[in-house]
Amino acid sequence: MERIFQMIPEIDMAEAQFLQSLLKDKSDDEVRNFINIYRTRRRDPMIILVTALIGFVGISGVHRFLMNQIGMGILYLFTGGLCLIGTIVDLINYKSLALEYNQRVAQELLMFYK
Repeated sequence: MERIFQMIPEIDMAEAQFLQSLLKDKSDDEVRNFINIYRTRRRDPMIILVTALIGFVGISGVHRFLMNQIGMGILYLFTGGLCLIGTIVDLINYKSLALEYNQRVAQELLMFYK
């Protein structure tokens, strides 16, 4: 796990453990190539939090669009973040939203490398 933290110092422990379990059978070059692509596609939880806050005071659903949840983004946009309740829930759960998105991205990238 230490090599994951060296390559991506900004990730948290849960994401590092997930990546470690995905990449345990890969060579150092494969891990390095995977990490280079993964860093460009992952979403930082702070970006999810900031865009959810923007939805709280302005345009709702921006964070859902960033996570490629287009349907939910449109729903949030037209319903004011489900009358702000959905936006408040997303503000509380922003770390888990980002982790789920990043796990999905990592699995998609891993399928590309198989």
